[in-house]
Amino acid sequence: MACQQPFFNPRLPFTGCIQGALHEGKTITVTGRVLPGCQRFYVNLQCGSRGNPDIALHFNPRYDESKDVVICNTMQHSKWGPEEREYPASMTRGANFTLMFLVNRDSYSLIVNGAHFMEYLHRLSFSRVDTITVDGGVEIQSIAFSNPAVTSPPPQPGYPVHPHSGQRNRTKSHQSKSCPKTPPQWCNATQAFSAAFCAPGLFQTPPPYTPQPSFVVPYKNIMVGGLYPGRNIIVQGVVNHNADRFYVNLRFNSGVALHFNPRFDENTVVRNSLLKEQWGPEERKGGMPFYRGQPFTMTITCDTKCYRVMVNGVQMFSYNHRHFLLQQIDILEVEGDVSLSSVVF
Repeated sequence: MACQQPFFNPRLPFTGCIQGALHEGKTITVTGRVLPGCQRFYVNLQCGSRGNPDIALHFNPRYDESKDVVICNTMQHSKWGPEEREYPASMTRGANFTLMFLVNRDSYSLIVNGAHFMEYLHRLSFSRVDTITVDGGVEIQSIAFSNPAVTSPPPQPGYPVHPHSGQRNRTKSHQSKSCPKTPPQWCNATQAFSAAFCAPGLFQTPPPYTPQPSFVVPYKNIMVGGLYPGRNIIVQGVVNHNADRFYVNLRFNSGVALHFNPRFDENTVVRNSLLKEQWGPEERKGGMPFYRGQPFTMTITCDTKCYRVMVNGVQMFSYNHRHFLLQQIDILEVEGDVSLSSVVF
């Protein structure tokens, strides 16, 4: 499925087409800034652009009431339904923001600045939604779209067909001083992951779980079009029970823009970049959100100045860009003591 190009710096009021309409697993990421004197603004996901179309989701931060609040609602046949209110608004006046809409089977997940904000249950079929509109006291930098890769992978053995691959991967990922030399194991992602953000016990350690894996590790794939502000990469899988380390790399042809390396033998996550064949200074702060034998959903959001990494619905890390030609970054790699069940970008 082709990826729709983003809208950059649109003038308001803005109306744009959502190519292919909405479907499960699709994300829309809006980046911008709330104006200092803003009273209200809105983002609508609606069914058409002419006349008085139905609005599947009306997202409306308001700063002119007694408390800052976000109003969400649906308009059908020119009539508004019951409002859903969330306090506080989480988008402050004068501040930049990233707002992501994730389409689930039963709801929209709304993620603000990398943190889960709320769920909004569908009142209209999301397959009807083909238009996004924005207006109010806000500046928009970009509106980006990300589709799940829905082609089925070719027949392949499930993990762990290679009984020594874990040992090989531990050796390779042991130090950031060596550039990972991954054999080209090209895979396609399966259907988008289910509504991970609205699962019960989202912020608790999940119970022991071992899914049927769908990908060969090491995993490597091309991200057509490279990165741009608002693009999301969602990796879902399970850490091996005896894991030492695994890593996720965002690569370009001659280096690694982001090396994301959970290390269970050090109880930390190392972030780094490989530029001009040399590793830079490591970043290690931020805690360890992964657990041996446990499932995870990791979202990497490319922002204008940094990557934001969310694990199981909670923003955990940010990593400032060191390689700034984002469109060159078009290779995704996963290797180490992990099995994968879904990759979406």
